[in-house]
Amino acid sequence: MTKIFCDIADIKLIKKFKKKKIVKGFTTNPSLMRKAGAKNYVNYSKKIIKITKKPVSCEVFADDTANMILQGSKISKWGKNVYVKVPVINSKGKFMGKVIKDLNSKKIKLNITAVYTAKQTRQILNVINKKTNVIISIFAGRMADTGNDPIPQFKESIRISKKYKNVQILWASTREPYNFLQAKKIGCHIITTPPNIIEKIEKFGKNLNKLSLETVAGFLNDSKKSNFRI
Repeated sequence: MTKIFCDIADIKLIKKFKKKKIVKGFTTNPSLMRKAGAKNYVNYSKKIIKITKKPVSCEVFADDTANMILQGSKISKWGKNVYVKVPVINSKGKFMGKVIKDLNSKKIKLNITAVYTAKQTRQILNVINKKTNVIISIFAGRMADTGNDPIPQFKESIRISKKYKNVQILWASTREPYNFLQAKKIGCHIITTPPNIIEKIEKFGKNLNKLSLETVAGFLNDSKKSNFRI
């Protein structure tokens, strides 16, 4: 079963989507927080965490080992449902293994983000225990945007993490509803997706003939509204 998380930081939308049974958790990041209008990162994050009992991933934004560990430790105390989101590397390209190992050893639930390769997944597995929950977020959409097939990286990451019952592989940067079926087919544990894609997933199963009819009717309706003539 591939769980669906909602990738969002908008308070109103989180209140709406937390009621959906299909949504099993939430993921955020500094960019989504900024887009949602957050002025105080701590206060805004705590509001989100209090809205729902479902898992919520909140990201550190320090760029050095010591401050990432400090921020991660603080975030972990915001709620029992919080996962501390840590980038696999910092902006200088350094693997954040020390951060991951330190927080993991303190039994802090982690979501390792910005992962693109199975090699990075292996690096993560080498520094964690087999007890504390860890999510590894692989950015499928952004990978595909560069002309690279994300599926092989997912398959290998899923294969090498099977011995770790505490590890879940997450399909991130979702581009379309069909990605859910792709993630499901390869045995991905989680997919995180924007609200609009979740709403489309809920409508799966529509008859294709009906869809064809609706599409043509839409074109015809727009042509009439525009008073087009040939």
